[in-house]
Amino acid sequence: MIRIGIYGYGNLGRGVEMAISQNDDMELVAVFTRRPPESVKINTKGARVLHIDDALNMKDEIDVMVICGGSATDLPVQTPFLAEHFNVIDSFDTHAKIPEHFENVNKSAIKGAHTAMISVGWDPGMFSLNRMYAGAILPNGKDYTFWGKGVSQGHSDAIRRIEGVADAKQYTIPVKEALDEVRSGSNPTLTTRQKHTRECFVVAKEGADLSYIENEIKTMPNYFADYDTTVHFISQEELNEKHAGIPHGGFVIRSGESASGNKHIIEYSLKLDSNPEFTASVIVAYARATYRMACEGTVGCKSVFDVPPAYLSPKSGEELRKELL
Repeated sequence: MIRIGIYGYGNLGRGVEMAISQNDDMELVAVFTRRPPESVKINTKGARVLHIDDALNMKDEIDVMVICGGSATDLPVQTPFLAEHFNVIDSFDTHAKIPEHFENVNKSAIKGAHTAMISVGWDPGMFSLNRMYAGAILPNGKDYTFWGKGVSQGHSDAIRRIEGVADAKQYTIPVKEALDEVRSGSNPTLTTRQKHTRECFVVAKEGADLSYIENEIKTMPNYFADYDTTVHFISQEELNEKHAGIPHGGFVIRSGESASGNKHIIEYSLKLDSNPEFTASVIVAYARATYRMACEGTVGCKSVFDVPPAYLSPKSGEELRKELL
């Protein structure tokens, strides 16, 4: 059995616990939390709930530590720290900072002689693999990535920080005309505004200035200013009833030509009822790969590009060749 620890027990951590329950070769040993451990209830019988300060006391009892913190402030600190003491995996998703994060984690993993896996999920992660495969197969072409329709948790949080906002959910939506144009094989050059729109459902506090809130949203740099954005003001009851979930998904498309000029389209898509639960399922498969690579003596930081596909599956090579090849 592969012994798993979960470091952080929010939406992603709960998803990892559920994913472990579907994999017969894994067991959850412990959940580590910043909250008082007695206040955290988990579903796995026999697993312990401990404070994060107790993690290092469990070094000999955990094969892979799954780190479920946020990319903004948690993972840049937590993953390098823990990689010195455990085999680790995270879902760091700030694309522009992945090279820096990789180097920091790599130094720690080498120092501790452990295996670390970073930026595992669906983007970065599964979408990254599909961009790589498609680019290798069709070198003369262009990549297009569309996200949604789905809830952006970071953008929703940005709205909730505006004065007068009580609650909010924001959806990222691909522009159908842009998708159709890409699928036609015409290889268009598309601006940010042409590829996606943003739709916001906002609960305002009593007496709040709705015009002010809407303007703050639509002009917010790096979040909404570059997009066509629609703002709906609704009640808390309607938000709870109609927008309680965290769905997401998207498309990776490679449009290219072979040497004779024939056109080819490669498309990979995801439609997810729960972003954190699916992300957790990807992480757990790669935790298996991390463990296998560690058993082989692999040291240092790796990404999804470095993992043999067979290492993700609990099936043997013989079974994979017979059933799937």
